[in-house]
Formats: sequence, C-alpha cells, structure tokens
Amino acid sequence: MGLSTQVFLLGYVVCLLAVLSAVAIYYELRRKRFEPTPSEDHIFRCEKCAFVYTDDPDVDRSRCPQCGTLNDNISF
Repeated sequence: MGLSTQVFLLGYVVCLLAVLSAVAIYYELRRKRFEPTPSEDHIFRCEKCAFVYTDDPDVDRSRCPQCGTLNDNISF
C-alpha cells in the first residue's frame, strides 16, 4: 500500500466518524427539545377512590377532585 492509499483511507475514516458524530449530536439535541419537561408538582393517589392526580409543589396534603378525600403525596 502506498502513502496516498493510506492517506485516502484515513481521510475516509475521519469523514465517516465526523458524519456519525454530527448525526448523533443532532438526534440528541432533537430528543431533548421534544421531550416533556419534568414537572415540579406533587403526585397524589386517593386512598378512597384510587384516583391519581397532581397538585402544586408547595402543597403537602391535597383534596381529591373526584371524592373530596384529603390525601398525602406519593414519595418515590
């Protein structure tokens, strides 16, 4: 193999890796842009009717919108 063949192969591999890196970066940025942002709300599950709902982050106990029972938030 001559020197020009080695330079050609090196250039081909570098270009291929650059294109793959650019595609990976593009899809990562695209995924972050379209994913839903995490909510700061607390999650509650009613002890009486098993309804799952959310409420403001500053609330520790919340009233169920379906049956009116007062519930504690769920900890994961």
